[in-house]
Amino acid sequence: MEILDLVRLNLLSPMVLAFVLGVIATLVRSDLKFPEELYTGLSIYLLLSIGLKGGAELSETPLGSFWGPALATLALGILIPIVAYVVLRRLGKFEIADAAALAAHYGSVSAVTFAAVQTFLQVLEVPYEGFMPTLVAILEVPAIIVALLIARVALGQRGEWGEVFRELLAGKSILLLLGGMVIGTLAGKDGLAQVAPLFVDPFRGVLTLFLLEMGMVAARRFRDLRKVGAFLIVFGIVMPIINGTLGIWFGSIVGLSAGGAVVLGTLAASASYIAAPAAVRIALPQANPSYYLTASLAITFPFNLAIGIPLYYGLSGLFY
Repeated sequence: MEILDLVRLNLLSPMVLAFVLGVIATLVRSDLKFPEELYTGLSIYLLLSIGLKGGAELSETPLGSFWGPALATLALGILIPIVAYVVLRRLGKFEIADAAALAAHYGSVSAVTFAAVQTFLQVLEVPYEGFMPTLVAILEVPAIIVALLIARVALGQRGEWGEVFRELLAGKSILLLLGGMVIGTLAGKDGLAQVAPLFVDPFRGVLTLFLLEMGMVAARRFRDLRKVGAFLIVFGIVMPIINGTLGIWFGSIVGLSAGGAVVLGTLAASASYIAAPAAVRIALPQANPSYYLTASLAITFPFNLAIGIPLYYGLSGLFY
């Protein structure tokens, strides 16, 4: 299929249309609102479900098939924040704290974007490696640590890292992903089958509900687009394309299938809005949230959801 056909197919999926509905609801000032408890519950469900399914697949994955993609993912988690920081400092002229905060977000990963690319490939019946959720966990933390380390060195800061690490490792995204993978690995596919009616079959429906809420959240950041400037808007679109292409290339080098490389590319192209903001809030309180939250939520997330995912699938043809 041509890229434009893939974009059209993706735009007409229930998940993307639900996101658009959420945006419209906010723009027309609808009284539609998710209770905070429901939003939290949906995010817990998605993260735990991703972890469980990944762990079940990992339980049957030979180590020889996994270590290459794991190392490639770790390399991406180190390389991307360094490149992002240099670009933001030298070309964007951002302050050290703001550049590091943005680099942490763009080096880390969005679990919801990962869920969306999984669904996209399933609709196209494109296979990919079952251990990909493990790569989500691998990519989540290193980039944040690298970006914060850059900031501390550049600012000459000292102090304990204990609170930052506690926030990262005890935060719900890492805890649920890693915990779910441990449970899935120990229980195996037979164990997953016991809870499949709750954690496998309804996954797309729950993701649709969550993206409806994410549309409303993203739309509330649109007003900040005027504050962040044209450079950050361009950065929020171009950087994911570069990172996505790099991720696909790395995937092809370490022997991932074409579908697996698309997933890795999408992970590299995504920007965190759960783990990274929590860590940055503690380690870099002087960083401007309007920059990193608007860039990740109002620019990169909608771009990846609507256009980026089918674009990365099309770009995979350059390597496969």
